[in-house]
Amino acid sequence: MGYAAYRVANIGLSPFSSPETIVNTRQAMTVYSIQLGLNLIWTPLFFGLYRPIEASVDIITLLGVNGYLTYLYSSIDSTAAWCQVPYLGWLTFATYLCTTIGHLNNWDLASGEINKKE
Repeated sequence: MGYAAYRVANIGLSPFSSPETIVNTRQAMTVYSIQLGLNLIWTPLFFGLYRPIEASVDIITLLGVNGYLTYLYSSIDSTAAWCQVPYLGWLTFATYLCTTIGHLNNWDLASGEINKKE
């Protein structure tokens, strides 16, 4: 993620870039900042506050934002866009885990109790 953002910023904000590329780069960097914020709040939502519904909404939004970010990167630098593909794969798997854990626990992780069959 960081290397891709570096490539986009380095290419897109160059004094030799076209005005359209500069506008696309600024938009991509804004979306990159948004996805960093979404990424930052997922861990406390899921592990700290035990809020799987909110964490699932957050990670699904994060997945969509990163898909859009990859699209924006592709208009500036194809290498940067391809650098996002493994992260998109990881987010897809993490989204599956988050939603499955929430579903299997009836969307309530706060109790911390395990129901045992007797």
